[in-house]
Amino acid sequence: MNAIEAIVWNFEEIRRRSIIVWGSIPKEYLDWSPDSDAMSMKEMIRHVLDSEHYYHLALLNKGSLEAYDSPYEKSPFSTLKEEIDFSQTYRDAFIDTVKSYTQDDLTQVKIDRSDVGYIRTLGDMLMRIAYHEAVHTGQLLDYLRTAGLKRPKVWD
Repeated sequence: MNAIEAIVWNFEEIRRRSIIVWGSIPKEYLDWSPDSDAMSMKEMIRHVLDSEHYYHLALLNKGSLEAYDSPYEKSPFSTLKEEIDFSQTYRDAFIDTVKSYTQDDLTQVKIDRSDVGYIRTLGDMLMRIAYHEAVHTGQLLDYLRTAGLKRPKVWD
């Protein structure tokens, strides 16, 4: 397994575990949040999906976007299945882009996000994107604990 294959595998494993967590949230808790300043559970799911699309466009742009027209803002969250189905085209395009990179690209391509405080190599940026979803999956596990709900086992 080369570095690109390992990165793709990592993205796939993180998403697999995210879907396990997302699927464990009772429908009546999708609007729940631990406090008024926090995202609700469904807002966090959508944030993860929308952020991956933004990051994909930023990778293609080799930096932050001057403007972002989110396809997610055009419709309200309906069901988890519909959110995942809607996201699949964007997900597939993102993964295809990652697969198109070479080993050298990981260290040679720079992603300029100086508007938010950093310029990183492509490899670093890909790890940040994966970490972003993993962190939010952990937050949702904590939400479930705080709400007194059963938490799924994601360490299989």
